[in-house]
Amino acid sequence: MSQSIQTQEEDLKSLLTRRERIVPRGVVNNIQTFAKEAKGAIVIDVEGKSYIDFAGAIGTINVGHSHPKVVQAVQQQADQFIHTGFNVMMYESYIELAERLAALAPGSFEKKVLLQNSGAEAVENAVKMARKYTGRQGIVSFSRGFHGRTLMTMTMTSKVKPYKFGFGPFAPEVYKAPYPYEYRRPEGMSEDAYHAYVLQEFIQFMNVEVAPESVAAVVMEPVQGEGGFIVPSKSFVQGVYRYCKEHGILFIADEIQTGFARTGHYFASEHFEIEPDLLTVSKSLGAGVPISGVIGRREVLDEASPGELGGTYSGSPLGCAAALAVLDIIEEEGLNERARKLGQVVMDKMAQLQEQYECIGHIRGLGAMCAMEVVKDRHTKEPDKELTAKIVSEAGNRGLLLLSAGQYGNVLRFLMPIVITDEQLNNGFAILEEALATAIVNR
Repeated sequence: MSQSIQTQEEDLKSLLTRRERIVPRGVVNNIQTFAKEAKGAIVIDVEGKSYIDFAGAIGTINVGHSHPKVVQAVQQQADQFIHTGFNVMMYESYIELAERLAALAPGSFEKKVLLQNSGAEAVENAVKMARKYTGRQGIVSFSRGFHGRTLMTMTMTSKVKPYKFGFGPFAPEVYKAPYPYEYRRPEGMSEDAYHAYVLQEFIQFMNVEVAPESVAAVVMEPVQGEGGFIVPSKSFVQGVYRYCKEHGILFIADEIQTGFARTGHYFASEHFEIEPDLLTVSKSLGAGVPISGVIGRREVLDEASPGELGGTYSGSPLGCAAALAVLDIIEEEGLNERARKLGQVVMDKMAQLQEQYECIGHIRGLGAMCAMEVVKDRHTKEPDKELTAKIVSEAGNRGLLLLSAGQYGNVLRFLMPIVITDEQLNNGFAILEEALATAIVNR
């Protein structure tokens, strides 16, 4: 063993020891190493090992790691000033970003934009605005949904473990409505019949579990993220949207993971031809720099009185600079079109794996937001969480960053940067197949 390799291994062991000593065990790490640098779709750890990134920092790196234009924008902003606090002294980049987001978001109505730091903050503020505007208290989210880890957003989130267990009591007046899961529809029921059934279940839920006149907003992920990349039918989304309109309920689209070219549009709502009253954004908007926002109807955002919205770092200059660069990159590099093509390639590759391996029960996706579901038996569709975890682990050992998801922890989700090269994509799937085969043998 060379001296340099031995030194690197010792450095890693030291870092892991320090991490164990000072970081709470509730903070999970998918892979036991530390990043040293990252560019595009490649991450290099402190030992010099390269990883192809199919995780994208949980969907925040659509334009790739350390895109030169993002780096330049952040550096230039840091040279000018790092922070003044928008409430103390304004800066133009906040205004420009708000203007561009309002222009991009679906909806022919007048819009305003509030900028924040994180996705959970955006959702919290969307809920505040909806309650203030409607004078109602009820908030409806959906089964398997994920909206954050704060008290309100944790309440809205479905998955108890690991996100909610032992952290109650939770916020009141939050209700969970049914959300379609086409792969697990009742046997013998057609797709069309199932979609109509689930929409009717939603309407029944609203009429029985919570009075519609007491509901301020329905909050929906157009494609569920942590829930397992579940893609609903257009008829379901439009049906819920119409119901909200009929009953004076605001429709909030949580586009935190689906936004900014991930599904082949700036926003996944565009696929379903709806105009959300409020739309929450974060993750890939900042390419790794914290920034989030609520985009919505002017009259809804203006209902709050001065001082009722904001925050110390909300819409920070560095976040705004990064976000403006991201919007330029998406347009200049044609990333929406690229995401649609990338998604088709990923779906084709998943289909090939599905033909070879019986454990792959279902493949699905919208644009470049794709996933495969791992099962013990294709007929019973029994989830295989253990095998999924082994695949993720084996992939990491071989140099592929991969994430699981889903209600049962049995979904492999793909959030590779949209700028990934064809060679990197092919190499990543070659590693995935090796990991899959090894995990099956060793289970």
